[in-house]
Amino acid sequence: MIILENISLSRGPKLLMQNASATLQPGQKLALIGANGTGKSSFFAMLLGTLASDSGDIRGMSGLRLAHMAQELEASAETALNFVMAGDSAVFNLLQKIAEAERAENYEQAASFYQELDTLDGYDAERRAEQLLLGLGFARAELSQTVTDFSGGWRVRLNLARALMTPSDVLLLDEPTNHLDLDTMLWLQSWLLRYEGTLLMISHDRDFIDAICDRTLSLERQQLVTYRGGYSAFEKQRAERMAQQQAEYARQQREIAHIEDFVRRFRAKATKAKQAQSRLKALERMETVAPAHADSPFYFQFPEPGKTSDPLLSIDDLSLGYGDETILNNVSFSLHPGDRIGLLGKNGAGKSTLLKGLTGALDPQNGRRVTGAHLRIGYFDQQQLDVLDLDASPLLHLQRLTPAAREQSILDFLGGFNFKGDRAKEAIRPFSGGEKARLALAMVVWQDPNVLILDEPTNHLDLEMRHALAMALQGYAGAIVLVSHDRHLLRHVVESLWLVEGGSVAEYPDDLSTYEKWVLAGDKASESSHEVPNDDEAGSSNRPSDQSSAQSQSNSGLSTSMVTASGAQTSPSGSPNQTALRGKAQRQSNAEQRQRLKPLRQALQKTEKQLESLQTKLDALQAELADPAMYEAEHRDRLAQVVKQEGEIKAELETLEELWMEQQEALDDAS
Repeated sequence: MIILENISLSRGPKLLMQNASATLQPGQKLALIGANGTGKSSFFAMLLGTLASDSGDIRGMSGLRLAHMAQELEASAETALNFVMAGDSAVFNLLQKIAEAERAENYEQAASFYQELDTLDGYDAERRAEQLLLGLGFARAELSQTVTDFSGGWRVRLNLARALMTPSDVLLLDEPTNHLDLDTMLWLQSWLLRYEGTLLMISHDRDFIDAICDRTLSLERQQLVTYRGGYSAFEKQRAERMAQQQAEYARQQREIAHIEDFVRRFRAKATKAKQAQSRLKALERMETVAPAHADSPFYFQFPEPGKTSDPLLSIDDLSLGYGDETILNNVSFSLHPGDRIGLLGKNGAGKSTLLKGLTGALDPQNGRRVTGAHLRIGYFDQQQLDVLDLDASPLLHLQRLTPAAREQSILDFLGGFNFKGDRAKEAIRPFSGGEKARLALAMVVWQDPNVLILDEPTNHLDLEMRHALAMALQGYAGAIVLVSHDRHLLRHVVESLWLVEGGSVAEYPDDLSTYEKWVLAGDKASESSHEVPNDDEAGSSNRPSDQSSAQSQSNSGLSTSMVTASGAQTSPSGSPNQTALRGKAQRQSNAEQRQRLKPLRQALQKTEKQLESLQTKLDALQAELADPAMYEAEHRDRLAQVVKQEGEIKAELETLEELWMEQQEALDDAS
């Protein structure tokens, strides 16, 4: 048991904790959450002994083995496999001694080392390291490459693999899902669920927290507050507390009204499709937790797209790749206003390649890309952080995009991204990765796109900013194509899922939960084909109790089977040619249906605009009626006029609402 008692901690002039206390039980899995700058990394540093608190005590750390995922990794000539094996330092050092003794032909000493290796259960160290690397997305051919050969994101994965390799009683992970794709994250989720020690992780992925953690430790107002359950449970408990305190009441009501409006609009459009119903349930749950985010510093909206065309963008038999290598073959589909597409697929399948092809950043090898007359693409990927001007302020970045814009308008806009006061006018060089990601996202929003193409937009964003992004995307009227390992964002933003696999792109027929089961079933199938020797089961306590959980999924791709509701397995897509044919037929069918439904949709949209206009007028009249001065004698005539107009508008609204219901039912029947 680790006990933190009356901890106070400052970094420079900033007070991070004041008389904060918490208890970490053995075997607990905890998420450490809090806004950027509240002290999460400093908390880890205290546990690691690299930072001392100003006052207070930490008890129970003596004798515990700690493993920690570093965020930085310097270039090294060491191979990826050896770097990860070195996480189990005792075993790795013995293996090096054995190699040296055998090179010197000192076999008696080597035999002694082998006995020590057996005592440490070290014979399977290389296999364990391989399993971790393969599970985290490395190809087998890459295991012998040097650390220097890998880019920053892959070096983060190497650090993660090394932390998982290290024997530990306490495992500290700082944003382990950054730079992971969804499939790899699901593998890691499965591994951590079987970890036997105490897990404490900083994560900005709510679904990942929900799946793993039984406690949430929140840094708020310089205190450590423990909540039972994962992030969803934290939201509900905090919402109850804040509702009781009536904190930021007006902000709460605005947030709740926004969600209720979105749920109402989506319910009207939702079919009986499993994916739509699943999303609707998740949206309704959001209403109950809205107050938990009432004090969030982030709030922004996308402007209404101006002129648009339909389709916005079309690709026809597009083949994409790099040099002589083709990644995607004969891809065809169109983007229409209101489309919300989430891309699924394993790392390397071609999701980012497809996004680059859609934006025009990657020239096609074959096929055509046809843009609508008024296409305006907002494209976000991680490379945008690299092209920010480190010596310019957030204000200057946006001024360069629109020199004619008023400075105050830009400052007001940046405030929604928590660049307030002097912060909006400071050079961004010392900004954190999260702040730079927020600025890059703000630049996309500011340019008023009618198509959003987003490649992992939540990397480096904290939980509150992710919530604000989900809320803004829900209200966005343009088309969205999204790649994200954040399952919460996918569930609450997209309306259709597409699978990128085997060089093809096809609509995925089921919901995200089924996809998760499919990926995890592929992991288990891979594990069962590699039986683990019985003598491996008594390994170090940092490994999962079921050793087979560390076995990676095959690098040849996802399992060729998909789990159905009955538990049976079926082929998800068939051959690439069959997939392409089915995809083309589906696209033709979708196009015909859109054309058939177009008059019904247009009539419905016209009624909705009339309803909005009348509601605006009604709000203005009711605001007048709420003014006590209206009831003074001198305003008697105006009062009578307003009351009459209010009654007329209410009657007109009632008639239009009935018409809207009839039109909606007609559209549902025709869909």
